[in-house]
Amino acid sequence: MAEHRPPGPSPSHAGAPPASPARRIPEPTYAERARTLASGARAGVLSTISRRHPGHPFGSVMPFALDGAGGPLLLISALAMHTQNLAADPRASLLVAEAGAGDPLALGRVTLMGEAARVPAADLDAARAAYLARHPNAVHWVDFGDFAFWRIELIDVYWVGGFGAMDWLAPAAYGSARPDPLADAAADIMAHMNQDHRDALLVYARVLGGAEAKEAEMVAVDRLGFALRLTTADGLAGCRIPFPREVTSPAACREVLVQMLRECRRDG
Repeated sequence: MAEHRPPGPSPSHAGAPPASPARRIPEPTYAERARTLASGARAGVLSTISRRHPGHPFGSVMPFALDGAGGPLLLISALAMHTQNLAADPRASLLVAEAGAGDPLALGRVTLMGEAARVPAADLDAARAAYLARHPNAVHWVDFGDFAFWRIELIDVYWVGGFGAMDWLAPAAYGSARPDPLADAAADIMAHMNQDHRDALLVYARVLGGAEAKEAEMVAVDRLGFALRLTTADGLAGCRIPFPREVTSPAACREVLVQMLRECRRDG
């Protein structure tokens, strides 16, 4: 199964048109985006096959963590209906959706499909550590006799990045992808730029994005660049601005943004 890169700036972020073949703007792959989303989430919707109504899907809100390959780890009670469903039929999927305001269909989501099984004894220590790192309060019930760790062994992954950005991903590609290093800091970076440096965003849009805008808002940032939502004379538009080099920390991101602004003001 092929792993695809997004076709230009993501419509989920700013509604921008695809980049021209002559100037492809680097973006994280769909697998990287899916892994980043799953790694940053704390809960999703687990779908199992109902025992009570054979063949019908049964949805449950489900806290989860990930193992080293991105597979969902669940801590579930034998009394829960979803656990009973899994004992009868191991097929399951976990939907993880990006949080945010506005149209939920414009936000990212990933569906992790596979078969669930209890974590074997040899892997229990690692599963417990990973789960408690994500859900520290679970320490109060992790040792209850009716609770056990389960893992979904992935057979397929489906990513949707918003309108027009979607694809099936090979589990191996998803599993080997790394979460974006700016993921935990992205909200703070965007808030800072949007609150304190709106003038700089307009400069980036004009000089690097070739767009004259009345307003500009940073709506996404990752190690390879950032996306702007623009208010222009013709309405809303968007563009993605690549970083001159990969950034792997908030401090490096700040340094690069300052450098880019300095060069824009010098050259533009």
